[in-house]
Amino acid sequence: MDRQQAALEALRQQTIELPSWAFGNSGTRFKVFGTPGTPRDPFEKVSDAAQVHRYTGIAPRVSLHIPWDLVDDYGKLAAHAADHGLRIGMVNANLFQDDDYKLGSLTHPDERVRAKAVAHHAECVDVMRATGSKELKLWLPDGTNYPGQDDLRERQERLADSLQQVYALLDEDMRLVLEYKFFEPAFYATDVPDWGTSLLHCLALGERAKVVLDTGHHAPGTNIEFVVVQLLRAGRLGAFDFNSRFYADDDLMAGAADPFQLFRIMYEIVRSDALAPAPAWDPAGPGVNFMLDQCHNVEEKVGGQIRSVTNVQQATAKALLVDREALRAAQRAGDVLGAHDVLMDAYHTDVRPLLAQLRESLGLTGQDPVAAFRASGYAERVAAERVGGRQAGWGA
Repeated sequence: MDRQQAALEALRQQTIELPSWAFGNSGTRFKVFGTPGTPRDPFEKVSDAAQVHRYTGIAPRVSLHIPWDLVDDYGKLAAHAADHGLRIGMVNANLFQDDDYKLGSLTHPDERVRAKAVAHHAECVDVMRATGSKELKLWLPDGTNYPGQDDLRERQERLADSLQQVYALLDEDMRLVLEYKFFEPAFYATDVPDWGTSLLHCLALGERAKVVLDTGHHAPGTNIEFVVVQLLRAGRLGAFDFNSRFYADDDLMAGAADPFQLFRIMYEIVRSDALAPAPAWDPAGPGVNFMLDQCHNVEEKVGGQIRSVTNVQQATAKALLVDREALRAAQRAGDVLGAHDVLMDAYHTDVRPLLAQLRESLGLTGQDPVAAFRASGYAERVAAERVGGRQAGWGA
């Protein structure tokens, strides 16, 4: 019971950021299916994101993507978010939808193109200042498809120089987080393919540069929780993109494919005391921004985000229930089966009653957030209201 009470207290502090793009039309390279009521602008995306927070109580931030979320007045967008109980989180740069970036952006052989990419980040920093955001997120699709296409070492030198320029744009209370992905759209050599490359560049930049770990951005068989441990040890795990994958970067609902993996990851986060509340973040400190990074093509968008948040919440609850004293005793005694059993006991615990108790203490409606959202009639109402205009999406 003491462990359950401690878990409840920790869960009250947990927050998960939502991606604005998850509420627009998105999917695969082959087909994106539109749905009635899909947001037509960033304001409607924020309104939908607010529904996730309303029924889960732990999603108070929404991340923007530039230029997908361009508006004339970002102060007005931030005020709109505040009116809905949210605030603007990360600002994400976009370096993969401009013809100039065919051969790279921050690593491009042409200095003009690299300068253009740096200038885009300056635009993103302006958005950060206007919205109160404190984190600039970079994901680079840069790389090569063929041996000899470009000089691999020179690309790393160009990247280091470009990143220094971007880092210099930040205010002292802001930080840069650098994502990695081992392939796609570059298939021979991606310029930031793994956590080690991202970490090396972040170490060179300064203490306000951190690594972003996306659960779908690893080769099959990668022990992601081991990567989590290493980045936490170095104090450089800045952000976490939750999604689920069967094959590669599928961007499915978190915990859908391998809930046990999600539990193992969250255990290492809990074990390292890294479940810090968002308000306590220090740009140079160890705080981690936990965020979803998903696209919803065949499932409900708001419902899919709610389910992902609750899946992460369930994995966290189970991780918090691990008897760490018993686990440590078994580990020190060399009791392999006993140690494994301690972990599995926590994993097999039904934490839904615990989370229902948490939601009740937060004044939320219903034990099942997805069911509560469906019963609200919100989806039907916006489907009737959002008629005309162009639905948001990345148009793949």
